[in-house]
Amino acid sequence: MTAALRCQKLVKKYGPLTAVDGLDLEVRQGECFGLLGPNGAGKTTTVEILEGLNEPTGGSVEVLGMRWADDERALRQRLGISLQETHLPDRLTVEENLRMFRSFYERGRPVDEVLEIVALKDKRKSWVEKLSGGQKQRLAVACALVSDPELLFLDEPTTGLDPQSRRQLWEVVLTFKAQGRTVLLTTHYMDEAERLCDRVAVVDKGKVIALGTPRELIASLGGEQVVELATAQPTRAEDWADLPSVRGARRSGEGVAVTVDQLHVALPAILSRAEPLGLTSLSTHQATLEDVFVQLTGRHLRE
Repeated sequence: MTAALRCQKLVKKYGPLTAVDGLDLEVRQGECFGLLGPNGAGKTTTVEILEGLNEPTGGSVEVLGMRWADDERALRQRLGISLQETHLPDRLTVEENLRMFRSFYERGRPVDEVLEIVALKDKRKSWVEKLSGGQKQRLAVACALVSDPELLFLDEPTTGLDPQSRRQLWEVVLTFKAQGRTVLLTTHYMDEAERLCDRVAVVDKGKVIALGTPRELIASLGGEQVVELATAQPTRAEDWADLPSVRGARRSGEGVAVTVDQLHVALPAILSRAEPLGLTSLSTHQATLEDVFVQLTGRHLRE
């Protein structure tokens, strides 16, 4: 499949600090690709370089078969970019903001069509300052869509939104992808990555440390369920690894998280071992990308 975006051996240094450390990445045309990583992992710096907003220290970047040094003007016409924070003129209406952004491009979508996509037609005459947080975020995405882009960059588009607003933006992304377009998404929400992304890359310390479909990465844990427990007496992760159907164990907060293949087989054995130690809490959940991230990095994504 043709690559919409590719970077090789990407490096970005800020003095003695290396923010991106030899990162390789390829995003295929027509997929939604997710970049996951905590603050400081180099994720946002990488995206800024790919967007042409930041200069790399080393390595190469190719976007839609072109390079920023040679084809910046042509690339700007084919991309849509929604940053982590977008500050639009408060005293312009929703429609006026969209018409302003549409004027930057040689071609694009009708403003009415974009308002329909982001469900803001009833707010077209409202000033930006009167919009809710979710409406402002949808307007920011609308400004990225008005050029009818081939490749859409979304940097944490749903951070701080209520569940309904998040799902409305999810539908916008899925509709865009269904048209054969490409999305590069950064997010702090694992459920968002699992719902939207065809593939994800986990970035930590400026490197890609895992890459695959959400299903593949979750399967790499070796188990389908995670049992989290805490006991009154101290316990180690390795104390639980030899139980039936247990695929792995790690520290989790004040207790341990045990990945299991068959919950009905593992749970009785876990309870039996926990009882003499004074079981204080126990919960189970389906294995998720969050568990993959903790397994790889030793910390939660939003720490």
